[in-house]
Amino acid sequence: MKANYSKFSIEKMCKVFKVSRSGYYSWIKHKPSKWDIENQKILEQIRQIHQESKQIYGSPKITEELRDRKVKVSRPRVARLMKKAQIRSKTVKKFKVTTDSAHKYPIVENKLNRNFSVHSIGQVWVSDITYIWTTEGWLYLTIILDLADRKVVGWSLSKSLKAIDTVFPAWHMATMNRPITDQLIFHSDRGVQYACNAFAQLLESYQKVSRV
Repeated sequence: MKANYSKFSIEKMCKVFKVSRSGYYSWIKHKPSKWDIENQKILEQIRQIHQESKQIYGSPKITEELRDRKVKVSRPRVARLMKKAQIRSKTVKKFKVTTDSAHKYPIVENKLNRNFSVHSIGQVWVSDITYIWTTEGWLYLTIILDLADRKVVGWSLSKSLKAIDTVFPAWHMATMNRPITDQLIFHSDRGVQYACNAFAQLLESYQKVSRV
């Protein structure tokens, strides 16, 4: 239902809303400029990208996404539009660090010593755990990579950092995708998932595997 303000005088309404009459008349005569129209179009895309990112993206990431969509815009302009529209990056709870090396499990020698030039497939596998944003929320990603061809031979996604949910399934996938036929060096960080007794025993069950 459309409100009827005709019974109120302009002077009275300006007084109630604390604006000047000249300012009011200037406002009703104002026509949006080309810059205003362009800003509005950009703002609509900013809102869309912000929602698609689950409200996580800030102005740098949104600017990058806009440019990928062939929109020529600077980051300060995006930041100004976001600030004016009160669009903010949702604060993400700090995620648990994936490498917990404060444990009492034995640490093996670093035989690889940053020599990442490997020419034979199945000679050296490296592994690491990180976290990624998915439609299910934050998940831990464990990968095992063959250094020779840089192919991911095993991986797993999990909601926990337990070895049984991270390195174990990734290892089983790797051995299925690329069976161990020769001496293999398995290189990882000093995280508890790799150093724990259960995983160490699993690797020891493969006589051709050396853990480093």
